[in-house]
Amino acid sequence: QVQLVESGGGLVLAGDSLRLSCSASGRTFSIHDMAWFRQAPGYEREFLAVISYSGSDTNVADSVRGRFTISKDKAKNTLYLEMNSLRPEDTALYYCAASDYYSLSPQTYAYRFWGQGTQVTVSS
Repeated sequence: QVQLVESGGGLVLAGDSLRLSCSASGRTFSIHDMAWFRQAPGYEREFLAVISYSGSDTNVADSVRGRFTISKDKAKNTLYLEMNSLRPEDTALYYCAASDYYSLSPQTYAYRFWGQGTQVTVSS
């Protein structure tokens, strides 16, 4: 089995930057893509970004492109999300996810493994 644990969330001011991390453990050989999603109260879970196993391919949602950057440290089995110019509307629970096949999909159903989430709150 694969376990994913997010960290790095917190309370920040609008315009600030934050880096989220996701540590993968267990049978990490099962992982292909890794992705970030977020969910705010009353909203559906929203795709943010995905990166391939090798790290050579990425896809970032239009809504955050230019502000958010996805990356990974393969040796450490760690996924990152660099968030810049944060806005109050970025406030949400941020989830790390991993798939067991290659697709670079923005859909939640493509991801087999999920973390518990880390809260990001942006105040104005």
